[in-house]
Amino acid sequence: MAKRPTKDEALEALDFIINILKEHEKDLDRLVTELSKTTEKFSQTGEITTKIERVEDRLSNMQTEISKLINYVSPSQKASSYIPHGPPVTVRCKQWEDFKAFAADAETISFLYKQEEKVFQADALKGGKILTYTGEFPQDSSVLKIWLSRELNVPEDKIFEGALAIG
Repeated sequence: MAKRPTKDEALEALDFIINILKEHEKDLDRLVTELSKTTEKFSQTGEITTKIERVEDRLSNMQTEISKLINYVSPSQKASSYIPHGPPVTVRCKQWEDFKAFAADAETISFLYKQEEKVFQADALKGGKILTYTGEFPQDSSVLKIWLSRELNVPEDKIFEGALAIG
């Protein structure tokens, strides 16, 4: 049985994620600034300007979404203060322990076991986010349901074999 991460380890992981997101936000700031300068240079050509403005808008929207995500996962913010705007954020965990920490007490959990590929996938809906984990796991789905219930502190009737998706 894998050891449960300590609160310090979970906070370190969260700090790491926040720092990475802040780096991406800085990169996006820099790109938006550079794109603005380039747009000014090409303002005489209408077609290029329109395309560049669309790209600039997309980058700006991505920057806004990353800022929202940083605020959402920041330890100083309470999850209950987050009001989702648009589709939920999908968090893809590569390590089971990360998924377990984030998905504890989820509203709903789904799971799939792809026997041919020997791949286990679990998705959890929690606080307007979809958390997902894909990796190796046992074959018996009834055992998985019981195990997920115990691991994530979610009643078995809120766990189903299948997939959560938007749209």
